[in-house]
Amino acid sequence: MPLPLLQPILTLIGTQVAKAQPDVFSRLGPHAQKSFVIDPTDLPFVLVLKPKPEAPALSAWRRDSAPHSHARIAGSFLNLFDLIDGSLDGDALFFSRKLRVTGDTEAVVALRNALDDVDGGVVESITKAFGPLSGVAAMTVSHMRTLGGRGLGSRGLGGRGRNHE
Repeated sequence: MPLPLLQPILTLIGTQVAKAQPDVFSRLGPHAQKSFVIDPTDLPFVLVLKPKPEAPALSAWRRDSAPHSHARIAGSFLNLFDLIDGSLDGDALFFSRKLRVTGDTEAVVALRNALDDVDGGVVESITKAFGPLSGVAAMTVSHMRTLGGRGLGSRGLGGRGRNHE
């Protein structure tokens, strides 16, 4: 997918999360002025999050042209997705080396704590961003998780402790 086509969706997601969960970015305190590269290692692009409470921004960049950031969080797309949804334990992923964090780790911990405090999860806010198509978005998320569970053997899916590689 060409990145310019992805940008309106990312803008919608950032706007909707800020609207539905107004405290999530303000909980970052001084780290809200920093930028985070979110690197789904199995996709050809990275996301850059600038969580300023007054104007949060989420954008897609080619991996080799991403702007300077204060911190980088890298892992498989499904692990990152479940991490922001709070259904995976970030510490377990980090210590199993399925999640890599570089740069300002204090800012990353603040971001994780802010996401952990979200009622209902960020993914629910994201799917609601699609308005009349929110049901389709929720079904797509469910389908992605099902696909992520293939090949996991006995670990399967279904709540905390899931891992996707």
